[in-house]
Amino acid sequence: MSLRVGVLGSTRGTALQGVLAAVAAGTLDVKIVLVVSDKQSAPILERAVKHGVRALFLDPAGMNRETYDRQVNEVLREAGTELVLLIGYMRIVSDQFVETWRGRLLNVHPSLLPAFGGLMNMKVHEAVLAAGVRETGCTIHQVTEEVDGGPIVLQKHCPVLSEDTAEMLKSRVEVLEQAAFVEVLQRWRA
Repeated sequence: MSLRVGVLGSTRGTALQGVLAAVAAGTLDVKIVLVVSDKQSAPILERAVKHGVRALFLDPAGMNRETYDRQVNEVLREAGTELVLLIGYMRIVSDQFVETWRGRLLNVHPSLLPAFGGLMNMKVHEAVLAAGVRETGCTIHQVTEEVDGGPIVLQKHCPVLSEDTAEMLKSRVEVLEQAAFVEVLQRWRA
């Protein structure tokens, strides 16, 4: 039986594309059961719908983190979710949410953690370039109560080139993120 995966995202959800493509090609035995976003206009919702995946906007307005996460948890459970992926999710999840999904909650971070942990999106790539490091990449890690501090599941590396801009680096890392999620899901054992 296919692993039932729920996804939380706030942005384009580029890292989800590799998973969707692998499922469509029959090389990944996963069913994306639900994509939830806290942003109504998040392109990840459109990406899900294009691939026949149920997409849901849950409005966090007026709710504290714990209340919102209880709602998210409820819809994930109703969908039969076994594993949750955070893909461009721009919210810090509550300790209670982490506890509920402990060991079954994965995040992708666009650097080689622990380097540049705690930063998000383009800020990570800008920091990589400002630091002058020669290598970057992405990290899939288990989510714990410490932001970007959970056990590392997989890292993929790429060089930082002298002509790189933050946008160029982001594009190269996004390709790695897609491959990394597919690799992790291919060998996942609940």
